[in-house]
Amino acid sequence: MPTARPAARRTTTRAKRPPKPAMVAPEGAREAFTDGACSGNPGPGGWAWAIDETTYASGAESPSTNQRMEVRAALEAVLALPGPLVVVSDSTYVVNCFRDAWWKGWLARGWTNSAKAPVANRDLWEPLVEEFQARGDVAFRWVKGHSGHRMNDFVDRLAVAASKNG
Repeated sequence: MPTARPAARRTTTRAKRPPKPAMVAPEGAREAFTDGACSGNPGPGGWAWAIDETTYASGAESPSTNQRMEVRAALEAVLALPGPLVVVSDSTYVVNCFRDAWWKGWLARGWTNSAKAPVANRDLWEPLVEEFQARGDVAFRWVKGHSGHRMNDFVDRLAVAASKNG
């Protein structure tokens, strides 16, 4: 008696969505590079922002998470740096929140996400969203992390040092 062969698996090719367009940089904006780091998740965390190698800030929080430190870095930059600003981050969590307007859904749903769960790190997101709305001169842009980008590598080193020294 012949053995039955398993049914062939159907493979479906899902069309890739085109990438969403980057946010438009406000006229005259300067770039603030941001990064967060965490030793363990949760564990001691550090955040940093920098305009250049001489204009920067960093800090620490423990215990924390990497995502929390990424948001904190962006918040600290937006609070510290007046005038048109492009926050450059290697965190898609941070960039997509603004590029894809996740925050609008969070507000409409009373700070719950699309899965109807409370938004994680609301204590950081809420003031960041408020500043973003109030200022109207902030945009966000993604940069690939650990790719040899001079300023992204610089804020990474600052954030890691803050997490260790915090």
